[in-house]
Amino acid sequence: MTTFIELIKTVLYGILEGITEWLPISSTGHLILLEEILPLNVSEEFFEMFEVVIQLGASLAVLGLYLGTLLPNFKTLKTKNFLTAPENKRTFTLWGKIIVAVIPSAVIGLLLDDWFDAHFYNAPTVAAALAFYGVIYIIIESVRKNRNNDMGDVHSISYAKAFGMGCFQVLALIPGTSRSGSTILGGLLLGLSRTAAAEMSFFLALPTMLGASALKALKFVLGGTPISGTEIAILIVGCVVSYLVSVVAIKFLMGFVKKHTFIPFGIYRIALAVLVLAYFFLIK
Repeated sequence: MTTFIELIKTVLYGILEGITEWLPISSTGHLILLEEILPLNVSEEFFEMFEVVIQLGASLAVLGLYLGTLLPNFKTLKTKNFLTAPENKRTFTLWGKIIVAVIPSAVIGLLLDDWFDAHFYNAPTVAAALAFYGVIYIIIESVRKNRNNDMGDVHSISYAKAFGMGCFQVLALIPGTSRSGSTILGGLLLGLSRTAAAEMSFFLALPTMLGASALKALKFVLGGTPISGTEIAILIVGCVVSYLVSVVAIKFLMGFVKKHTFIPFGIYRIALAVLVLAYFFLIK
């Protein structure tokens, strides 16, 4: 019965991760509240690893939805045209931009990830980041109103602008910022359309989340903390649920940004910041 209850909780964590990882509203802010209200009965070391590893399921949703964009045409693998086929050249060029873009967060993350968690993983920081970037979203979208952008396609993004988006992704090391939020914001500031900024943000998630998940899992294993059968089941369920929900969330966001601005997300972030502060300083 205990295992069943923990798996039900895990489903909720997977749903929350699948939604908040892609919408620019900060998965950290939501997970902090859920952890307080409905904590998993696991060790602290396992939960720290679990929070990151369930992002693996979420990131694989990007690969599933954008298979044709992110993978070359393997039908040309046995021909001389595999590397030179136009569709393959576009794919390899896109991956070149993705790799360039993840360099800043990979370097800074490897060096300072634990330091950022130790010093900034707290309610005031998360609330401040939620509110600050919520206001920035509202301001930028108000300024950009009715603006036409030349870069409406991810393939038209230059290496320089891809690297610029990667620099904005570094901001997500501060809890409450939102990885998707910071990269989409960077894309908008660099002149990308909402669609191109959102799609490039999704693509940057693949190597970023895979790397972060592998790093956390490795640290957990090297730490020597034993893992139970229930915890293994929690990891699997969390990843599967986050994958399924991510598919829906990504499709929703891409449909939303074609007709609407990011202002509603900015307002939501500010409201969530108030809720986080109210819970930790007035209710708890």
